[in-house]
Amino acid sequence: MYSIKRILIFLFLPFPLMAQQEETLPLDTILRRIENSNPLLKSYQSRAESYQYKADASTAWMAPMAGGGAYMTPYPGSKSFDKGSLMFSLEQDIPNPAKQKAQKRYIESQAGIVNAAGDIALNDLKASAKNLYYSWLIASRKIGILKENDKILQTIKKIEEVRYPYNQSNLSGIYLAEAKIAENQNQIRMQHGDIAKSRARLNSLMDRPGNTDFEIDTALVPLFNTISIDTAYLAEKRKDIFQLEQNIRSMNLNLEAVKVQRKPDFSIRFDHMSPLSSGMPNAYSIMGMVSIPIAPWSAKAYKSEAKAMQFEIQALEQERQAMLQESQGTLNGLQQEIASAEQRIKTMEEKIIPSLKKAMDVNFLNYQENKLGLTAVMDSWEALNAMRLQLLDEELKLYQLIADYEKEIYR
Repeated sequence: MYSIKRILIFLFLPFPLMAQQEETLPLDTILRRIENSNPLLKSYQSRAESYQYKADASTAWMAPMAGGGAYMTPYPGSKSFDKGSLMFSLEQDIPNPAKQKAQKRYIESQAGIVNAAGDIALNDLKASAKNLYYSWLIASRKIGILKENDKILQTIKKIEEVRYPYNQSNLSGIYLAEAKIAENQNQIRMQHGDIAKSRARLNSLMDRPGNTDFEIDTALVPLFNTISIDTAYLAEKRKDIFQLEQNIRSMNLNLEAVKVQRKPDFSIRFDHMSPLSSGMPNAYSIMGMVSIPIAPWSAKAYKSEAKAMQFEIQALEQERQAMLQESQGTLNGLQQEIASAEQRIKTMEEKIIPSLKKAMDVNFLNYQENKLGLTAVMDSWEALNAMRLQLLDEELKLYQLIADYEKEIYR
């Protein structure tokens, strides 16, 4: 009986425990889910697909026109009331294939612009996700420090409570320790609030309910690799430059579509006449027509429009060059900021915090041996605590600078 109970516990106990485990999502996984599931990005895909159907529609012919009525028929009351005919007409416009093909290529190019806009939106969403992830990461590290602080403050409070009956400490020391403990707990609650906000926003970016529980990889350390930035590299990587190039390509295709407006269009018309008089035979008329767009009063429209487009294309090319130069300067500036932040963090980690930690340890040891008052040990603890939290703030700034740098490269 005892062995059966052990087997049942072994079989069924792990399942509730497994069900209670929270999902841990690395940053790469979150970025992939945003790319695959974000509804905003899906809207760009749908809009791009719509242009393919618009392009197909542009090659359609106009619907034929059919009609009927009286032809060369005298008005009622005339002596020749039986003269004239009943006429039935059929007319079809025949577009120039070169014009249709040029228009189709131009409309299809609009999909490339929309896809490029989707890539820009994806880059922005990824940058937002990285900043939220890094904020969560730093908040969790702050909670670790604050929990250590709670242990230290609880120890100080106990020491004060033990010493007070023997007149070795003041009652104010106990109240001071209690206030610091409560303040420390409030800071922990604030960090948990920041984590909850980051979790909700990340869930929304992944198109999931905001209250879906998951954890992040708290061991993540974002790394920055300095690369040589030139305009050729940026032209290859930046999404907004690619979008501008798609705009230029689309404008060139539109220019070609305007230029082929000088080609003629065609139409054909067929008329059938059935005379009202029995002595007259049935008759028909068939006519083919062609437009003459090279007429001076007609050619002015597409010639002027083509000239305007050429200037627009030139303006877009100049804008592209200006964007590349501006981006190169921005990235070089971010590299300098990141290098400065890394140096500040290194100094804090290797020099400032170790010195403050040693001072805190010495003061706390003297305090435990009743060689130092509470005020001095609290001052040294606050200095160390403030510097450790400031270090995490500096790390968050560094991580955000790295995210901004990556966003600027692929903007």
